[in-house]
Amino acid sequence: MKTKDTAEILTTDLRKTLKGMILNEIKHLPVMLEKLEPEHRLNMLIKLMPFILPKVENVSHEQGEPSEFEIKSWH
Repeated sequence: MKTKDTAEILTTDLRKTLKGMILNEIKHLPVMLEKLEPEHRLNMLIKLMPFILPKVENVSHEQGEPSEFEIKSWH
């Protein structure tokens, strides 16, 4: 029977191993992307974007909120 400590050690080791594998593959990414057809390269970049760029959400006017606002000086 595995203890919680054993599970934590296995999880830590697995994460460390996966991190090393991913970092190694990232080094090869530019070469791998160059080998792809432009359409596949674009699709791959689109899939990678959420991990690099924050997702932007639409901002909309809510009912009851002022549609205009004024910035007043503190002087």
